[in-house]
Amino acid sequence: MPSWSKTPEGGARMINARAETVHEKPSYRRAFAARRCVVPADGYYEWVTGTQERELEVEGRKKRPRKQPYFVLPADGSVFAMAGLYEFWRDRTLPEDHPGAWWVTCSVITTEAERTPLAVAPADGPRSLADIHPRMPLMLTPDRWDAWLDPSRTDPEELRDLLAPPPPGLMRAYPVATAVSNVRNNGPELLKELEAPEEGTLF
Repeated sequence: MPSWSKTPEGGARMINARAETVHEKPSYRRAFAARRCVVPADGYYEWVTGTQERELEVEGRKKRPRKQPYFVLPADGSVFAMAGLYEFWRDRTLPEDHPGAWWVTCSVITTEAERTPLAVAPADGPRSLADIHPRMPLMLTPDRWDAWLDPSRTDPEELRDLLAPPPPGLMRAYPVATAVSNVRNNGPELLKELEAPEEGTLF
């Protein structure tokens, strides 16, 4: 959330920043120049709407199509780093010493999803990351971490060069329980691989 924002409303919509425009968007360009970070993860969730479900939605016969969640992770089981930006935001309605007066927020930079085949794909499901979602987190390879985190680097073009996607075909994806769609659920069972999408959901 930009430091100049007067209220936190709308901050949730800024959880992702597009790599193609992050250097020029008023909401992100200052952080892009000076407050860059990496977000470590062993995977991320993405939701797929089945083709038939999408058709029903387009036709107006279904307002909320069913979605099947997938867990996307490196095929070799390693941890990866997503390119990110961070900001400090001050809630002016609270005194300076209030524990909620300062917020530290983060946005993950995204890029176009890979259309090359997944390293490991589910038997009945998406064959590429683009089949799951048109965007994906921009993953920084270790050789670019130092340069990305170096605060002395401020040239936009030089920084944009660091946002080249990694080699394709390094990721796998598998279906998980729809329980992950409820934010109140939290536990290792949400990472369990399903043999097939849950009953009642479609790919």
